Amino acid sequence: MKTAVVFRHVPFEDLATLADVLHAQGYHWRYIDTPVSSLTQLDPLAADLLVVLGGPIGAYEEHLYPFLEQELRHIRQRLEQGKPVLGICLGAQLMARALGADVAPMGVKEIGYAPLSVTANAQSALLSPLDNLPVLHWHGDRFAIPDGATHLARSSLCDNQAFMAGPHALAFQFHPEVSAVALEGWLVGHACELAQAGIDPRELRRQAALYSPALANAAQQVIGNWLSNLAQ
Repeated sequence: MKTAVVFRHVPFEDLATLADVLHAQGYHWRYIDTPVSSLTQLDPLAADLLVVLGGPIGAYEEHLYPFLEQELRHIRQRLEQGKPVLGICLGAQLMARALGADVAPMGVKEIGYAPLSVTANAQSALLSPLDNLPVLHWHGDRFAIPDGATHLARSSLCDNQAFMAGPHALAFQFHPEVSAVALEGWLVGHACELAQAGIDPRELRRQAALYSPALANAAQQVIGNWLSNLAQ
């Protein structure tokens, strides 16, 4: 049985549909709620896979949220040793920082379902099931593409939506994992952010009903193929 550790920052931002992918690929996983859990006894290289999920804070805010320092160290050590890491939203931004790239506010919120545009290069073929598909965006920060990494995708509001840094490191700014059912937790958990942004949760619910089934299928293909390639 392969093992995965999943860094979770808020309870409702979990693996969602990606849990099925990990199960199909033979992974046994466990969540670590990093804001309230120490990583000092966790061997950063022991698990076969690290998944770093999203959260409503900045990847550069360790002065406000000191736990980010230990998380960054853990991610950096894995990346340096070529151990697989998958990052989503905040997780992707932490990966970018661990690889020496900047993360900063965009000056605008990108929240809702909008098409993803996959770049034209050989490594981007991995993301082809997601090309032109409306995916869930929920962020106000943007990562730069780390030196030596491959830019995989963009959207109309954010040019950097995904990158790979070698075959072992895959980072998504968007959220491929959220189902229509799981989104209900987000609508409550992020109610203040939605209100401040002037976004009606009923519109997000409508979009999720339309787009999340196709997104789940495409995301499972992408992550499944990436994990299969790692096994080879």
